[in-house]
Amino acid sequence: MRAAIINTVIGTGSIGRIACGTADEILSHGGEVLLCRGRGDEVSGYDNYRIGSDADMYMHGVLSRITDRHGAYSTGATKRLIARLEEYKPDLIQLHNAHGYYVNYKLLFEWLKKSEIPVVWTLHDCWSFTGHCVHYEYRGCEKWKDGSCGSCPEKKVYPASLICDASKKNYSDKKSAFTGIRGMHLVTPSHWLESQVKESMLSEYPVRVINTGIDLGVFRPFGSDIREKYGIGDRVLLLGVANPWRDRKGMFDMAKLALRLDPEKYAIAMIGLKKSQMNLLPPAILKIGHTDSVEELVRWYSAADIYVNLTYEDTFPTTNLEALACGTPVITYRSGGSPETVDDATGVVTEKQDLKAVMAAIELLGKKQTGITGDCLARAGAYDRKDRFREYYELYQEI
Repeated sequence: MRAAIINTVIGTGSIGRIACGTADEILSHGGEVLLCRGRGDEVSGYDNYRIGSDADMYMHGVLSRITDRHGAYSTGATKRLIARLEEYKPDLIQLHNAHGYYVNYKLLFEWLKKSEIPVVWTLHDCWSFTGHCVHYEYRGCEKWKDGSCGSCPEKKVYPASLICDASKKNYSDKKSAFTGIRGMHLVTPSHWLESQVKESMLSEYPVRVINTGIDLGVFRPFGSDIREKYGIGDRVLLLGVANPWRDRKGMFDMAKLALRLDPEKYAIAMIGLKKSQMNLLPPAILKIGHTDSVEELVRWYSAADIYVNLTYEDTFPTTNLEALACGTPVITYRSGGSPETVDDATGVVTEKQDLKAVMAAIELLGKKQTGITGDCLARAGAYDRKDRFREYYELYQEI
């Protein structure tokens, strides 16, 4: 098998790690892989190709913020990418994010139609079938279903436009570019996103659900001095992690929760906050900035009694899985694919904004017990990333 894998970044971030993991799986079976990235450093040990340059991405981003025509630029970079792919002659193309200011999707998909090379396109969000946004659940917008995009309520959210609203034109252009491709197979990380795709302009394609996996060798119960270091003592520790924190990620719901819970009995820690956000939150909250240390996150997950994820929109949050892998149960809103990560033995799902239900769930779960820790570890075992990479390879073989 000779495959080309395309994404904004390779080797970093959850999607970039999927790209490398699937590449390793192909290579382990004697195949060949070309890793094509829009930005970031090349990954040693692989055949790498950089799409465009930093200047090209910067210009793409600037023009997008003016015109709302994200994905309509990087023309030269995309033509050179196509030339490299024609030279490489892949048997299959694995595409991840087609957004990210690095590729002209019209040119790329026009070539994909002509080349008739089988394509696996993994959708990690909703951008591919909307006129602008990557998520719409927070706004409750359903214009994407019938193509009535226009006056987009998410215009100033990534991929942000500060001036124009081209969402109607964008929807039309995406539908023209993304449909009618022979040999196209879609992958989604959650059943929720699969259901959305089946109601969208992309409903003509077969969809396979392959969950995002985690590294169970890294995320595991780990001894921690977190409680002593932050003076938490025997209080029930509630943990929230986001990057970045926003209202739609539950930042202010966590604040409301802190004001309602007894600080003598409960401690709340939020990781990933900006300094400007820390000043907006109640003093009772332990405010932790962004960390790139996976070991630090593992220590927090392990020390916590409950992981609280009050997100209003998410495709398939791996932070839930990371917490479970450290033996910690999860409370989450019924939003996007988040409820799919837990079952009755490992957490509680409540309706959005229902803080009474969240508080009842916190009372129910209480201090972390040995029994629930075992259930969480068993649940996390179903999301071993090595098994997910194997699923991708099996799909490639079928195609």
